[in-house]
Amino acid sequence: MRHQVAGYKLNRTKSARIALRRNLIKQLFLHERIRTTSAKAAAIRNEAEKMITIARNANKAANDAQKVAARRLVASRLGNNSNEVVKKLFDEIAPRMAERPGGYTRVLKLGPRYGDKAEMVLLELVEE
Repeated sequence: MRHQVAGYKLNRTKSARIALRRNLIKQLFLHERIRTTSAKAAAIRNEAEKMITIARNANKAANDAQKVAARRLVASRLGNNSNEVVKKLFDEIAPRMAERPGGYTRVLKLGPRYGDKAEMVLLELVEE
């Protein structure tokens, strides 16, 4: 029984699943738009939006210690070699989303993939 077990398994081991989510979120923040399957998009959308909210709230914080703590929290969730992603998230993406109350991502359906008929989507950050 899977009572209160959140998230999608995505037919992977735990470590592969964590790595996949981290890489997809990094690519979403770097390129601001990724083409992936609908299951993978659903798996990362919630976590990506939470990270954007953390960055937004950190930009509003008056205390420098809170800003550093927020950057470290996001960096720990994204794993190694995430300095460039964290910088872009806090310096470019979060200020653009400052007035937005939520819903920072958009999912557009693209239709099935040619090889295996997996439902493909375009996951992108909302501009306005």
